[in-house]
Amino acid sequence: MFTFLDKKLTIAKPDYNRWLVPPAALAIHLSIGMAYGFSVFWLPLERAVGIKEPMLCPQGMSWLARVFTTNYDWEQSMLGWMFTLFFVLLGSSAALFGGWLERNGPRKAGVVAAFCWGGGFFVSALGVHYHQVILMWLGSGVIGGCGLGLGYISPVSTLVKWFPDKRGMATGMAIMGFGGGAMIGMPLADRLIKHYTTSASVGVWETFVTLGCIYLVAMLCGAFAYRIPAPGWKPHGWSGPVDTSSHLITQDHVHVKNAHKAPQFWLLWAVLCLNVSAGIGIIYMASPMLQQVFGGRLIGVAKPFGGLDAKQLALVATVGAGFGGLLSLFNIGGRIFWASLSDHIGRKRTYFIFFVLGLLLYVSAALAAGLGSVVLFVVVFCVILTMYGGGFATIPAYLADLFGTQYVGAIHGRLLTAWSTAGILGPVLVNSILKYQADRGIVGASAYNPVFYTVAGLLFLGFISNLLVRPVDKRHFMTEDELEEEWQLAPQEAVAATAAVESTKPIAASWVKVGIGWGLVMAPLGWAIAQTAKTAMGFFR
Repeated sequence: MFTFLDKKLTIAKPDYNRWLVPPAALAIHLSIGMAYGFSVFWLPLERAVGIKEPMLCPQGMSWLARVFTTNYDWEQSMLGWMFTLFFVLLGSSAALFGGWLERNGPRKAGVVAAFCWGGGFFVSALGVHYHQVILMWLGSGVIGGCGLGLGYISPVSTLVKWFPDKRGMATGMAIMGFGGGAMIGMPLADRLIKHYTTSASVGVWETFVTLGCIYLVAMLCGAFAYRIPAPGWKPHGWSGPVDTSSHLITQDHVHVKNAHKAPQFWLLWAVLCLNVSAGIGIIYMASPMLQQVFGGRLIGVAKPFGGLDAKQLALVATVGAGFGGLLSLFNIGGRIFWASLSDHIGRKRTYFIFFVLGLLLYVSAALAAGLGSVVLFVVVFCVILTMYGGGFATIPAYLADLFGTQYVGAIHGRLLTAWSTAGILGPVLVNSILKYQADRGIVGASAYNPVFYTVAGLLFLGFISNLLVRPVDKRHFMTEDELEEEWQLAPQEAVAATAAVESTKPIAASWVKVGIGWGLVMAPLGWAIAQTAKTAMGFFR
């Protein structure tokens, strides 16, 4: 019944236009990228029971009682575990199912990811409706997190194979949509919440159902459009890679089962973990952070956040959602920019820029918050987000440089456990610092200063890890006999297709399909960019 999902039926013909694959990947990544935008739900969910204002749990109430209560509202720290579970399950599922994806192909993985991510929204909607935070943890956190993992890694190895002549750009295209998903999802969710809000509901569970339907359809369309090249396929007119050994690029291959034996794997694991930890905790708090630091200044009112009325809070929340969208715009742009730049200056130098410049910018963020400068604060975090996104987009190419391309998808999946670790470390670290500050009565800009200095320290450790990266020792690479044995395991249909014909120039008519495909994914992205630009004008008045 589901044979159309088989990998052998996704192998493209020699004249297939490879530029049809990026829109399919973007359809999936623009959907799962909403994981970055969940901060837009925190403040409404904090008053899901009280509606107009939070119904706080009484002092001394146990944590377990707070989990199962239906009479009191959730604290932000409790809701934050859903965000943490996203990235714990993303990394662990990517590591666990990376081999399964390689065997079964990106189409089947994309379909499973669609049902997990979309279905997670439906389960979370039940959690909000019945006020059971466990259902939200299970829905978006666990089930949705598995969809994140499969949806995230499915385009990486696919596009690297389709674009061997532009490895950095390919990984940037494979991952850029994940950074742009929140740019679409946050303003859309904000509008839906306002549309569904009534005197008896904050509008979140209805928004979850609507978004779940939208993302399910979009991801299924992307999955069905996936194609993979036959083994040995090369772009028309491309002769092969140029020797760039000075940038730590190897022409050999390390087997996925041996990758963890090389110290370079663990150094890159630390590089990714520390870079992500520094950024993910801030993204997780992006919308509330801006609102609480600047309060009424965001709408031209000289009042702190705690002194705003309901109408003013709604206006400030819209600005906060716009800030999250603006960060997503720079996140997505940074993925293409930095990954493409790394093709020219090398991955190691690119990461040096991330760590040094990032450290200086986090210190500047504390200065901007202290001065009350919204413009400087926004600019600092926009630049930080380009490097945060660029780090994700560059790491698969860094892995391919050091370990070869044969198993880059599976190795990348295992390396994403660093993301899982960061998904716990970053938000927990930020929550702990903010809770400590709140217990001492420190609120507003001063509460966030220790956060900025702490993540700057994480970037310094990342700088040291990247400094230690060296070429992989030859003993870890596969021999020619081992490679030949692996290639013989390829599907017979693929081997026959490769032997029968050579790659040819795509037919002219295929470019019409390319235009349609890119148009479908760029339409919502263009709307989001317009909304983001409109909101961003308010920051620079």
